[in-house]
Amino acid sequence: MDSPYIDINHDHGFGLDHLPYGVFSYPGQSKRIGVRVGGHILDLAYLEQQGLSKSITPFSIFRQATLNPLAELGRLSWNNIREWIQEILTSRHSPLKDKDFHRLAFLPVDQALLHLPFYSRGYTDFYSSEQHARNVGALYRDPAHALPKNWKHLPIAYHGRSSSLMVSGTPIVRPWGQILPPDSSQPLFRPTRKLDFEIEVGLFIGQPSQAFQPIPVGQAEDYIFGLVLVNDWSARDIQAFEYQPLGPFLGKNFATSLSPWVVPLAALQPFRQAMPPLDVQVVSYLKQSPRYSYDIPLRLTLETATGHQQSLIHTNFCHQYWSMAQQIAHHTVNGCNLEVGDLLASGTISGDTPSSWGSLLEISQNGQQPLTLGNGEVRTFLEDGDDIIITAQCQNGHHRVAFGEVRGKIMPALPSFS
Repeated sequence: MDSPYIDINHDHGFGLDHLPYGVFSYPGQSKRIGVRVGGHILDLAYLEQQGLSKSITPFSIFRQATLNPLAELGRLSWNNIREWIQEILTSRHSPLKDKDFHRLAFLPVDQALLHLPFYSRGYTDFYSSEQHARNVGALYRDPAHALPKNWKHLPIAYHGRSSSLMVSGTPIVRPWGQILPPDSSQPLFRPTRKLDFEIEVGLFIGQPSQAFQPIPVGQAEDYIFGLVLVNDWSARDIQAFEYQPLGPFLGKNFATSLSPWVVPLAALQPFRQAMPPLDVQVVSYLKQSPRYSYDIPLRLTLETATGHQQSLIHTNFCHQYWSMAQQIAHHTVNGCNLEVGDLLASGTISGDTPSSWGSLLEISQNGQQPLTLGNGEVRTFLEDGDDIIITAQCQNGHHRVAFGEVRGKIMPALPSFS
């Protein structure tokens, strides 16, 4: 699908069969909704202002500071809006043929301020990569019994902190917390020395569910608006002292970074792939056949304060034991309702080789095996000034879809208040 009105380098993965949604602004202007096309943003609020969307959406749906109102329109509207955008971009009768209209409707993405796409009241982080769970379990438990007994019977998760969801590019300040040094019985209050990243993919809920009415696994994907990249920052030493008996708290809730462009599931259909059968018999609400995931190659790059840049990790979203539909079904089986804008993240994604492990905790074996970079610098965990960039791009024949990036630079801890 090519357009005579825009110059798109399809190698960048933002072509006409992609069209991810985002919230953007320019200095002195209000936030509004657009879709990324090549190196530009198609300003949907401007198209709306010109009366072009009145037949498919309520007025002012694109002049919003979040995607929540758009998502609330429902799946039929999502499909209609996507087709309308593609028609605007390709029709011989498109208003984009007018030079002045084109200039006002297409805005350079590199000059825009990008914002969190959704307002989220709920954030849940799963633990759905078996290799990651085995790697972490072997570090803290008997390697022969690395997986908890419940791991293959249900998708394990914890509830994160939605207030500390941050858009890509937001600096990450090294957090303070209580840390128990080895061979000590008394914790110390100090900045984390084991700051880590986690490569994840997140889904945004686009339709609400009713309280006490579980979502069947066969209907679960109908609730997904789209996917983003996630970096769930972790302070491993703070986490290690606090996590028993109720799980993650201060070691996790200080920051979670998201990519700004929400990739619609419709754009990912060429990359859908069947998942293997489960290893054990599960209860009825988790039975799904066939199960599907998406072939989403993920890459993590570290740029140090010295300017050295090195690709550290290549992994893939398909390294998941539980499908997104099973995660949603489990999340709601007790009657918990989901809301528009809720974020459900995959948990750290790790493959079966060290170069595909999704955290420094695994790569450095909790600091016991330091990683030497190409310029001689050494890392066990992140240092101040390190910039972490996670990217993803899918390709299947002529179909190519990019997620953009989620990045965050580590800043020194603030002075203690104690």
